[in-house]
Amino acid sequence: MSVTPSAPQARTPWRAVVGGSIGNLVEWYDWFVYASFATYFASAFFPKGNDTAQLLNTAGIFAVGFFMRPVGGWLLGRFADRRGRKAALTLTVTLMSASALLIAIAPTYDQVGYFGAGVLLVARLLQGLSVGGEYAASATYLTEASQPGRRGFVSSFQYVSMTAGQLIGLGLLIVLQRTMSDGSLHSYGWRIPFIVGAVAAAVVFWLRRNLLETEVYEEAGAHRESERGTIAELLRHRKEAALVIALTMGGTVAYYTYTTYLTKYLSNTAGLSKSDASLVSFCALFVFMLLQPLAGALSDRIGRRPLLITFGVGSMLATVPIMTALSHTDSFGGALLLSLAALVVVTGYTSINAVVKAELFPTHVRALGVALPYALANALFGGTAEYVALWFKNAGAESGFYWYVSGCAAVSLIVYLTMRETRDTSLTKAPADQPATSERAARTPV
Repeated sequence: MSVTPSAPQARTPWRAVVGGSIGNLVEWYDWFVYASFATYFASAFFPKGNDTAQLLNTAGIFAVGFFMRPVGGWLLGRFADRRGRKAALTLTVTLMSASALLIAIAPTYDQVGYFGAGVLLVARLLQGLSVGGEYAASATYLTEASQPGRRGFVSSFQYVSMTAGQLIGLGLLIVLQRTMSDGSLHSYGWRIPFIVGAVAAAVVFWLRRNLLETEVYEEAGAHRESERGTIAELLRHRKEAALVIALTMGGTVAYYTYTTYLTKYLSNTAGLSKSDASLVSFCALFVFMLLQPLAGALSDRIGRRPLLITFGVGSMLATVPIMTALSHTDSFGGALLLSLAALVVVTGYTSINAVVKAELFPTHVRALGVALPYALANALFGGTAEYVALWFKNAGAESGFYWYVSGCAAVSLIVYLTMRETRDTSLTKAPADQPATSERAARTPV
């Protein structure tokens, strides 16, 4: 009888990894293509005559997505704690698909006036809600669905999928730019990446419908319904919530600096061509993606704090020299090596930040505890990183931004040095002698 579940037992773990993390791929793909293709669709939704005004309007709608992320973190984090991780993962991907489809079919200004811009705004609101909840839902699911000795490795696939989404978006941009005329891209070509995003989200929805709920969540089912995922319950863990904000601060600023802002920095400051700057970012992000599972597995052996501390020290001390050197580089190879050096440092944060946050909270408030503080920190520091960088550049003091990134890392470093190690934290308070059912045996986690 014991051999009956062997086949599903071999398949279920990687199904959980893929189902739990792949939504991040679609999220970041959508996030990237909106920003990248804005120059092509801005004229479709706003009056012609002022290109800068058109871009500012689309950028304003883009920014709304960041403001909605804390709202999504609160609503969907609460939903995940009250209705389950699987239900939340399915809901976030539904919102993803809807937002991408709305942009793909949105009517233009010439057809319906500002109504098209209104559709674009609604789509970004939905996407902001989705992104705000997706991070926490996938972080808690991946953490809870894995064995204690492999939680760092498994949860690292969250950033593997996030980076893959950016790479796919960048790759599609390059392909469309080389296969379509500029006029065609402005006319209808910009809709293609959003159609792709809607279809991809539908595929992810199908994958997630077949996921199993985590055992950790089911074992916490006896907890009072009224306390699950509430702000009142989160406030009882306000120290942990504040910890999430503080440990995220330095990491999210560094991450956005060396991923989304890097291409613009290499082009506008270092003077590389746009094509070379894009290729540097693509190659660096690809290597960065491969590093995540390695660092996650390392944290399972030596603990989370050593990696976080390495990131904190490295980012605090190396940011100014690396950014200064990047500003003077004039070769593809030099820019790539410096970018890789920076991303290796950032890996100490990205590979394990999701699992560390999930390990700080009890099951009944874990998703909300990860979602809301992270979304707030991300909106305040990650979402504004590019704006702060450009503000310093416009003021003629670009090096001030380097010190800003270092300062944020220094604040987080203090937290890393004083926080407790979370690697061996038990995610459940279920009795140790609780017998495993045959269903649980059949779905042994990663």
